Amino acid sequence: MKRFYKKPKPTATFAFIDSQNLNLGIQKVGWKMDWKKFREYLSSKYAVTHAYMFIGHMPEYEALYHQLHEQGYLIVLKPTHETVKLLSEKPKDTPKPEEHAEEKKQIKGNIDAELVLWAMKERKNYKDAIIVSGDGDFYCLAEYLQSVGQLKHIMTPNWQYSTLLKPFEDKIIRLDELRRDLSYRNHKVTAKR
Repeated sequence: MKRFYKKPKPTATFAFIDSQNLNLGIQKVGWKMDWKKFREYLSSKYAVTHAYMFIGHMPEYEALYHQLHEQGYLIVLKPTHETVKLLSEKPKDTPKPEEHAEEKKQIKGNIDAELVLWAMKERKNYKDAIIVSGDGDFYCLAEYLQSVGQLKHIMTPNWQYSTLLKPFEDKIIRLDELRRDLSYRNHKVTAKR
């Protein structure tokens, strides 16, 4: 006689981290994130078993990606590309590229689609999800996860998060309020002579 077993429901909590939004948002309030402490915090406070970090790939930062992986993050890299934005001296004028305009090069590696894709792709493997970003582009993901009972929290870097996330106010954790626990401190001691 064949027996069929029902697959147990997942009990894990996964975090999906918009690295650029988090990094820039924390720096905006005057400090740097200690990524090792943040990973430990996610694990100890919220039982996060998988912390996916989404990053625009730049070859010169390979050592950093390896270090983050060693600290327990699952790194998802997206190819980047360089864009050129013309900055006009006079805001109302639209000069030709060769006339009175300054070029500003930016590296683009928008990870929004990847984060949403991975959160949905992995959905059957977690009970709860934490979105780490203050970006309103994740409204649809937060709304869906809440509707199926899988949104645990949205962690924003600071108080300046998108107004689109206001309906999830009871789920929001502001990381700028955790500076004492999560900030990077350089403990190198210089030798006195």
